[in-house]
Amino acid sequence: MEIEMRGINKSFGNNAVLNNAGFVLSTGEIHALMGENGAGKSTLMKIFSGLYSVDSGKIYIDEKPVVIRNTKDSQDLGIAIIYQEFNLIPELTVAQNVYLNREPRRKNGNIDFQKMAEKTDAFLKFLRTNISPEDKVKNLGVAQQQLVEIAKALSQDARVLIMDEPTAALSENEIEMLFEVIRDLK
Repeated sequence: MEIEMRGINKSFGNNAVLNNAGFVLSTGEIHALMGENGAGKSTLMKIFSGLYSVDSGKIYIDEKPVVIRNTKDSQDLGIAIIYQEFNLIPELTVAQNVYLNREPRRKNGNIDFQKMAEKTDAFLKFLRTNISPEDKVKNLGVAQQQLVEIAKALSQDARVLIMDEPTAALSENEIEMLFEVIRDLK
């Protein structure tokens, strides 16, 4: 899979945030966008994830132009983003957070909690964590919550995972663990 952003422009009022920005990535690559505050890194990723629309420019996946109008379009294309402020509900279990609004259903329409827990457990095992699908998110540390966000992205069949400042609130040991997970995902 190759994704390319070409000639991306984005302004907020009279403030041009991105001017002819570009970005290319291919399967198996890990990238870090670095720069000063206000350089447009987050804006570019929010365009990529469907949170913002482009003013002009093109996005290509495998050399075919695509339009990302919203987060659903982005998810449908296999793109997932984990923001610095996690999008988890503390009172729910890990499995409920991973499958929120996408719960597996039985033939009668009821939520299949067993299947949801089993699928979540498989993602958690892949991430080499001892988190249980039944754990409440409010009882998890920051690094564990980040792994829950990664499990959620994996459950969406994400082929591209964007992480916004993933190491900001982590200890050195947690950062190394996160980097191991990222290398495994690669």
